Amino acid sequence: MMALDDIRILDLSRLAPGPFCSMLLGDLGADVLLIEPPSDSKAGRGAGFGPGSEAYNALGRNKRSIVLNLREDKAREVFYKLVESADVVLEGFRPGVVKRLGVDYETLKAKNPRIVYCSLSGYGQTGPYSGLVGHDINYISIGGALGMIGWPDQPPAIPVNIVADFAGGGLHAAYGILAALHARDRTGEGQLVDIAMSDGVMYLLASTVSSYMMTGRAPGRGDHVLNGALPQYNVYECSDGGWISLGSLEAHFWANLCNVMGREDLIPHQFDSGKRDEIFAHFREQFKTKTRDEWFEVLKQTDICAAPVYSIDEAMEDPHNLARDMVVEVEHPEAGPVKQVGIGTKLSETPGAVRSPTPVPGQHTDDVLADLGFDPEAISAMREGGIVA
Repeated sequence: MMALDDIRILDLSRLAPGPFCSMLLGDLGADVLLIEPPSDSKAGRGAGFGPGSEAYNALGRNKRSIVLNLREDKAREVFYKLVESADVVLEGFRPGVVKRLGVDYETLKAKNPRIVYCSLSGYGQTGPYSGLVGHDINYISIGGALGMIGWPDQPPAIPVNIVADFAGGGLHAAYGILAALHARDRTGEGQLVDIAMSDGVMYLLASTVSSYMMTGRAPGRGDHVLNGALPQYNVYECSDGGWISLGSLEAHFWANLCNVMGREDLIPHQFDSGKRDEIFAHFREQFKTKTRDEWFEVLKQTDICAAPVYSIDEAMEDPHNLARDMVVEVEHPEAGPVKQVGIGTKLSETPGAVRSPTPVPGQHTDDVLADLGFDPEAISAMREGGIVA
């Protein structure tokens, strides 16, 4: 048994946020069926993953694929049949597109009142920006995150697209879908889940927004206790060019850090702004005396919040990440065993699993149509007519 093995999801999404959402749900057992358009390899698998990359692409794993040309009436009829027995529809188009395709929430709700319909977009289905195009960098700008990232007197530092696309978008959508499914268990009715990545970014900043509401002071780049203002919550370059991160905010962690750094006299000055330049200078000098990994070995012997700053390849080799099964081996029918990211959600009784690699577009078209009652002749005719592929 898996936690979501009774849930059927029809995934119309593209690019990164939607495929990440359905990967999360598929990893926990949901039956995810990609509804892919003809000649588009991005559906349900994420940008940058074209034909031939399926073996390595975690975003498309644990999914099946059917190619349907939803611009054709007969293809929509097939989709409506699928909706009748589905639990969730996930789409990531700009507002208005699904209406034009005839696969919007109101249309599908009439066919299956229990359907949970998740619309995942940059700015949501309402509001003055709902029709604007955008990407992660734009959503973290509107949501207030980008303006806080980086060092004073320098341009904002652009992070890789984890804040809006994956956290504010895909993860937020998965959480919303599960909440709607839980509500359906009590009401018997599905609902529309409207996920805006810009909303998700601001939601992630709940604590920071609360602080601003209380103090009236908006944190800038490098001037907040958690974004670079403090020497004990910062990063330092080591003798080998590697970096070590510190997070010793609590008094006892700070005291331990000062002891290891040979400056017990600094213990009373943890938050003394007049001493910060001196502390920064001492820490920078000291960390240059050992390599990154040497410092980590020293610091982890005591209660000090510290960790090496890894590149992705290093993170995939770290013994803790390996012990937590965050790197798994997946068997692909053509490429053989390949490595992918593991499953972050650890459930003791109904754990997730990687059951299948990313499908090629349309890999399960015939099987899905046969399950709906179409015979081989009808399937062949639909293929010849460009309805399916």
